[in-house]
Amino acid sequence: MAEQTLKGMRVAILATNGFEEAELTKPKQALDEAGAKTTIIAPEAGEIYGMHHHDKAGKVKVDMEIADASPEDFDAVLLPGGALNADALRIVRLAQKFVQEIDAAQKPIAVICHGPWLLVSAGLTKGRTLTSWPSIKDDIVNAGANWEDREVLVDDNWVSSRKPDDIPAFNREMISLFAERMPEKKRVA
Repeated sequence: MAEQTLKGMRVAILATNGFEEAELTKPKQALDEAGAKTTIIAPEAGEIYGMHHHDKAGKVKVDMEIADASPEDFDAVLLPGGALNADALRIVRLAQKFVQEIDAAQKPIAVICHGPWLLVSAGLTKGRTLTSWPSIKDDIVNAGANWEDREVLVDDNWVSSRKPDDIPAFNREMISLFAERMPEKKRVA
């Protein structure tokens, strides 16, 4: 059993159809094992399907619709990748507003692969340093951010990675950042 370093922390996982399966399920498992309460939030209720690169993969149950989600109710956000997922989610105004409010409150954001597209569309990347799937480097740079080709990168309240192969390092740094940013009232002595 993993140490419960995130016991009591509430983590929103924003995703929609076409998420890269490993980039949602493996970080979610790591967060759950660390004691966090994870909530899958999507534009619509029901289930959303994942992808394994170009092939359809498993489904996950949506816990809450984005219209019903309040950033004040969460301590951190996980943005999995998957080109279809990220491309669809980036234009959802409520998703943009959600991450804007999380970031304004200096709450941690963990993002992988194509996930930064939402941060770009939300206008949050200017002056930030992050990594991603290489094909969206130009979008990130054109939005005023610094892009580095690294397995995992921490910039203030953000942690980013490039791809499923980076998940072990991503999970380690995500748990560390989330624990560091844990609200004081939730810290266990």
